[in-house]
Amino acid sequence: MHLTRRTAAVLGAVALACAGCATSDVRLAAPSGVGSSAAGAAHSSAASSGAGHASPSGSATPTASPVPAAATLPLAGKIVGIDPGHNGGNFDDPAYINTTIWNGMEDETCDTTGTQTASGYTEAQFNFNVATDLQGDLVADGASVVMTRHSIQGVGPCVTTRAQIINQAHANVAIDIHADGGPVSGRGFTVLEPVADGPNDQVIGASMAFGSLVRAAMLADTPMPASDYYGQGGIIQRDDLAGLNLTTVPKILIECGNMPNPTDAGLLTSPQFQHVLAEALTAAIVAFLTGQPIQTG
Repeated sequence: MHLTRRTAAVLGAVALACAGCATSDVRLAAPSGVGSSAAGAAHSSAASSGAGHASPSGSATPTASPVPAAATLPLAGKIVGIDPGHNGGNFDDPAYINTTIWNGMEDETCDTTGTQTASGYTEAQFNFNVATDLQGDLVADGASVVMTRHSIQGVGPCVTTRAQIINQAHANVAIDIHADGGPVSGRGFTVLEPVADGPNDQVIGASMAFGSLVRAAMLADTPMPASDYYGQGGIIQRDDLAGLNLTTVPKILIECGNMPNPTDAGLLTSPQFQHVLAEALTAAIVAFLTGQPIQTG
């Protein structure tokens, strides 16, 4: 199977995680700033053909088994866009992030700080951790990955720029990663799907199909339930977000859980849950781009 699956024991442990759990600051080697990066999987054929070399005793030394060609990977030749919402430096530059932009339907601020748990663990950190895990999984499956930010220390970019980065890369599919700041009593994830507004008209059907796969993978492979306070069964359509309004590629936004809720916070701050979540999103992306059923487990 193309995904590295955690055991049921890991999922059980994650489900019992406390709200005060913390994760390390995961950072990419690429410098901070606005832009995109395409990271293709590098696979080379290391084996030589023919008989092996003779040893001093006269016996043949076996040659190495051929390494599978990159073309055999499920996402070979595909481009995936990942937008980790918000940024760590947004807290320090309100003048920049409060700049007004046009989101395709109405005025919206350039960006926001995002939410956080009661213990102060930020959504910006969570989004980046999951995005980095997801990037690694996708590259291992042969994809090139375009990220809209490359650290947890920068400011922005604006939501319009994030959409532009992914559109200009001609991604085959894209996902915006977020966590919600809902009522303390509310639990669960929600998949946000675009509504036709002009620029995104050609990708509405594909985006909805992708959203259904993300929902199915979340329910099958993670302990996070569908939201009980937002949307219907873990799905909602939104027409007021630049990332969805301006997309020209199939895209959804996922609120992976509700940070103010203690149970959700215990999961969202857990590195184990973040890894499992990235694997579930990878399964949905592979299924969408290959037309094969979601590989669960």
